[in-house]
Amino acid sequence: MKERLDKILTGTGISSRSEVKRLIKAGRITVNGRAALSPEMKIDREGSEVRFDGELLNTSRYRYFMMNKPSGVLSVTEDRKQSTVLDLLSERDGNLGLFPVGRLDKDTEGLLLLTNDGDFSHRVISPASGISKVYYAEVDGIPDEEDVKAFANGLILGDGTECLPAGLEVLDGSRCLVTVFEGKYHQVKRMLASRGKPVKALKRLSIGGLCMPEDLEIGNYIELSADELCKLFNGN
Repeated sequence: MKERLDKILTGTGISSRSEVKRLIKAGRITVNGRAALSPEMKIDREGSEVRFDGELLNTSRYRYFMMNKPSGVLSVTEDRKQSTVLDLLSERDGNLGLFPVGRLDKDTEGLLLLTNDGDFSHRVISPASGISKVYYAEVDGIPDEEDVKAFANGLILGDGTECLPAGLEVLDGSRCLVTVFEGKYHQVKRMLASRGKPVKALKRLSIGGLCMPEDLEIGNYIELSADELCKLFNGN
């Protein structure tokens, strides 16, 4: 199905639709090596090579990113008083209509997915998908085998919230890894606190088979490839 060029270009985040029209008229947009004729021309989104001042544009309808979220930033699209993960995006990527896939607490760091694909987001966060989320935690106290068994059996929190069976791997001292398959409010913190091990630091390391690269610095982000998206769903 072919679509209007100006609509596709606006979806790449390079500018507003009115500005895109000016770019086309100025000859700065090419389609398959030739200057675009008009904003109304229709092209195949997936089968056309579209460039802006020679730069190849990603014209895919849906986009997928991984961010190494820093502490102190909210996992929401907007907040009047506090910084959000969208504030960390470039101007162009900020125009893509991205939103966080689930949430990380304000003081939690690590892997956060961003997309403009609602179906994808629902699939990732739904417990029915069985996608694992692994967290590194530093706690006040020393996790032990009794804690491991309690996590494996599924915890019931103080307010009656029932948690699915989860993994707890004791590393050394006060450090541990927690694997959950759902995303209830402050879940990992509340689970550890219920065992008398309140969290001092928390970082998400992976979702499914998708792990955060060691060289992705805090506050930075990358766009995910098709292969990386496959790891997300096939790595459990």
